[in-house]
Amino acid sequence: MQLRDKTLGQLALSIPRASSFFRQYNMDFCCGGKQTLSRSAEKLNLDIELLENQLAELSTETLEKDWREAPLSEIIDFIVVRYHNRHREQLPELILQAQKVERVHANKPTVPNGLSKYLEALLEELASHMMKEERILFPMIKNGLGQNAAGPISVMEQEHDDAGNLLEAIKSITHNVTPPPEACTTWRVLYNGINELIDDLMNHINLENNLLFPRALAGN
Repeated sequence: MQLRDKTLGQLALSIPRASSFFRQYNMDFCCGGKQTLSRSAEKLNLDIELLENQLAELSTETLEKDWREAPLSEIIDFIVVRYHNRHREQLPELILQAQKVERVHANKPTVPNGLSKYLEALLEELASHMMKEERILFPMIKNGLGQNAAGPISVMEQEHDDAGNLLEAIKSITHNVTPPPEACTTWRVLYNGINELIDDLMNHINLENNLLFPRALAGN
């Protein structure tokens, strides 16, 4: 099978740094991870030959950790520590920084008005979402009941889509998280933090949507 026939989710999980590569081209490998590389390239009017060649080059590197064969309990523990706990640290600080930037630079046309509200909405969305995973879905999967979890998994996937929509709104209001030339240090630190959050959240959703959930439903 050529790389173009594989899904973005598969490629992000199997090729080192593929997730950063997809982010560079604004390719949705998490919530949209079930679309093939070919289909995504077509939608974005990208050169599929170039994409395949660049991914083939990345594939010669060694994955830091291949989660595809890891026990489901190990994947869950990693998600909670690496992503859930990290999001709980990231968002409150980003909200404070966004509020400061919006207040101090209110008279600048480039100020991201409303950014703090989107970040607050994302925090509210994720706080509820992660609690439901940790208290309901993840224990079901760890106890071998993943095949009976179609309902909760469907809800979690919908909530991933909702979080993805908030990320798109955040990218839109920040010009794809690119600080303007006049941005102060706090403004730039804020945007660096948002870029880190987006990378983390996309990798988090990809690991669940395109690996953990399908394997849990299949009973393996």
